[in-house]
Amino acid sequence: MPLYEFRCPEGTTFEATFTMSQAPQILECPSCGQESRRRITAPKLSIANSAQFKLIDSTKRSAHEPEVVSNRLPSSGRSPSTRYTHNPLHQKLPRS
Repeated sequence: MPLYEFRCPEGTTFEATFTMSQAPQILECPSCGQESRRRITAPKLSIANSAQFKLIDSTKRSAHEPEVVSNRLPSSGRSPSTRYTHNPLHQKLPRS
C-alpha cells in the first residue's frame, strides 16, 4: 500500500498508509488534532530487499528506542581464567 505524507498548520509532518482509492486529502493530525493536508512528495523507491529494510528500520529504531540493559556491570579485578583443557601439557604453553 502507498505511504502518504500529511502536514498540519503547526508544521508537524506524519505519514499514513491508505489504498490509492481511499487516500483522503485531509486527515486529522495525531499530535495537535488540526486538519492536515496531504502533501505531494517524491516516491520512496528502493532496490533493497525485505531483509535490508528490516536492518535499516531496526537501526533507525535503536537510535531513539535503545534496548534497556538490566544486567550488572562486571566486578572489578581479574576473574579467574576458565580452563578449556585438562591436559597438563597445555599449562606450559605461552599465554597472550
